[in-house]
Amino acid sequence: MKRNNKAHIINYPQEKLRKREHVRFFERCLKLVPQHYSLLDSQRMTIAFFSISGLDVLNSLDIFNENQAKSIINWIYSLQVYDDEGELAGFQGSTAFNYLKERSTYKCGAIAHTYTALSTLLILGDDLSRVHRQSIVRSLRKLQRPDGNFTASLVGSESDMRFVYCAACISYILDDWSGMDIDKTVEFILNSISYDFAIGQCPETESHGGSTFCAVATLALANRLDSLSQNQRDGLIRWLLMKQGQGFHGRPNKPDDTCYSFWVVAALKILNAFEFINIEKNREYIMTTQNLITGGFAKQVDNSSDALHTYFGLCGLSLMNEKGLKKIMPSLAISLQTAERLKSIHEHWRAQ
Repeated sequence: MKRNNKAHIINYPQEKLRKREHVRFFERCLKLVPQHYSLLDSQRMTIAFFSISGLDVLNSLDIFNENQAKSIINWIYSLQVYDDEGELAGFQGSTAFNYLKERSTYKCGAIAHTYTALSTLLILGDDLSRVHRQSIVRSLRKLQRPDGNFTASLVGSESDMRFVYCAACISYILDDWSGMDIDKTVEFILNSISYDFAIGQCPETESHGGSTFCAVATLALANRLDSLSQNQRDGLIRWLLMKQGQGFHGRPNKPDDTCYSFWVVAALKILNAFEFINIEKNREYIMTTQNLITGGFAKQVDNSSDALHTYFGLCGLSLMNEKGLKKIMPSLAISLQTAERLKSIHEHWRAQ
């Protein structure tokens, strides 16, 4: 492969990043959202993560005063569920669940919301002192399936590579991997590699850019990237690079989609193959989905902006060293500054 020697030179004449509009977009997502967002009421924690982490990447967390930040932190902790057995532990996605009876079947933590809650607490400067770490770790053990996969919650739910990744993020943030049988998880990931060297949601499923990122990031967080053979690594890099049209897409013969400028490019970054992408074309695509008036990024041109695509569009731009954005940690999908704060928390825990 021929390396792109201009990979780290950012000098684009195209549309500028509308930082002010994007900050306002995230503010609206936190305060007042369109009616169709009511369908996502149970996912409020995830929307809050996209918005608050997006503001962090935009270097704009100063829109919150101290009282506002504390109020959000307290709201997140109000969603924490824990018990002595560690069967229900974690964070819920919405205050709607707080109205359930204390021992309701559905009053339990969800693995995705636990990951986004912990990340958001970190971003807002919390020290995680109120997190019931041991209870969450015990709960993780019960969410792992015999094949190494993870299910989303103890209540009947999906189980696939997305939740494997969330479990890895939780284990990394809590600095405790005893809730995951890492060898089984690695085996599950390797069994999910398809004939084209990319990775599906589970064994014998179609390769996908999102699940490939989740698998690669999990191996990186668990310090097990060496589990991939050189042949598997080379084949995977080739598959990821072939997902670039102008921007990136997640499966062959699919249109480009803003969020894959993170999922695919972050996987390439972790695999030390970022320099092979065409940065100029990727940035140009992302900018075509930018709403110049109300802010935000959309999935594709002429679509409406949403919190997910806005966040991952910004993360994709950050990976390409876009001016004015904080650098991010690709495997954890948060800013490097926040990841560095986490290291100091880990040092404090280890010293106790």
